[in-house]
Amino acid sequence: MGAPPGYRPSAWVHLLHQLPRADFQLRPVPSVFAPQEQQYQQALLLVAALAGLGLGLSLIFIAVYLIRFCCCRPPEPPGSKIPSPGGGCVTWSCIVALLAGCTGIGIGFYGNSETSDGVSQLSSALLHANHTLSTIDHLVLETVERLGEAVRTELTTLEEVLEPRTELVAAARGARRQAEAAAQQLQGLAFWQGVPLSPLQVAENVSFVEEYRWLAYVLLLLLELLVCLFTLLGLAKQSKWLVIVMTVMSLLVLVLSWGSMGLEAATAVGLSDFCSNPDPYVLNLTQEETGLSSGDFQGPGGSRLTLSQRALANIHSQLLGLEREAVPQFPSAQKPLLSLEETLNVTEGNFHQLVALLHCRGLHKDYGAALRGLCEDALEGLLFLLLFSLLSAGALATALCSLPRAWALFPPSRNPSALCSGSRLSEPLLPAGLEPGSPLR
Repeated sequence: MGAPPGYRPSAWVHLLHQLPRADFQLRPVPSVFAPQEQQYQQALLLVAALAGLGLGLSLIFIAVYLIRFCCCRPPEPPGSKIPSPGGGCVTWSCIVALLAGCTGIGIGFYGNSETSDGVSQLSSALLHANHTLSTIDHLVLETVERLGEAVRTELTTLEEVLEPRTELVAAARGARRQAEAAAQQLQGLAFWQGVPLSPLQVAENVSFVEEYRWLAYVLLLLLELLVCLFTLLGLAKQSKWLVIVMTVMSLLVLVLSWGSMGLEAATAVGLSDFCSNPDPYVLNLTQEETGLSSGDFQGPGGSRLTLSQRALANIHSQLLGLEREAVPQFPSAQKPLLSLEETLNVTEGNFHQLVALLHCRGLHKDYGAALRGLCEDALEGLLFLLLFSLLSAGALATALCSLPRAWALFPPSRNPSALCSGSRLSEPLLPAGLEPGSPLR
């Protein structure tokens, strides 16, 4: 298989492909795309597990920080209204972290769109390749059926007409053998008929998974955006209950961000291994599914196309010889000969279309488009999603450390019984210096 047109592995592919890999026993694993091997699967799972390690470390850090804040805080004197030092810094650090999280959300929306565009390009290329392969199967079956019909009818009639001349009957039987040989060789070219793993099935599965992946990321991005906005609103309004609820939600989104980071990292590493040299894996998969290799379509003298072309040329030469020698003596042989020539003309037209399709120009173009969609747009989108998850995890970890200190600085709420008292409700309406119940002068 030649190099697909318009595709070259990007710098990101080379960089990710050079990263070391190890299995669960920390033994090095080659950077060759082999998803069916257990060691390679363990290497990708270990990459995803690094995100779980990061989540555990961040939760330990947050817990230690909050325990130290709660237990090692100096006691405040009773009735003191002086804010603790560094309170403004804590609030602003939380606000800056949330704004950084909002920036990461914008990056996440862009990465999600790029990944979706790349997968859509992959699905479109697979559908076009499936159309090409279906056209090949249709042309092969139509040609084989026409040749079989010609063997059963026209050549049988021709042999009956030419029965008095043994040498002419032998020529007609030679044409029959050549037609049967051509049909047999062409029948082997319908290599994608009945294959379990078709491009159409792959495209449908990829589109199905991508639809739910895109929706899941949109919901995650919207959830984090709401958490950031309501947390900023709670800080602005100094609403302690809203800040507490958003703190719990931030912890949930933090876990989801680290989980998505693990999936993105493992997928990006696996994609880089595939995209660095995709030809061997695609060829091996094609050979396993179809039982054919590239030598079945192009090669010295023994390929199916070459043998079919030779058989058709021999049939043409034999029919021309029969037309010169048999028609003057057996006028009734002209009709089956003309019918055979018409069948051969249609067969040759189908044969030329098969030659053009099996030279794989269209398939190579679809192959290049699929690789560009998967290895350029989709991989770039995954890297942006990875950056979003990293920014989100850092911003939410900072916010979780800052929010408890921020709500501790909020002023205490008024006594609800006092707020509901009629005399207290009327206090703000009284002139300054007057007590409730004092006569107005």
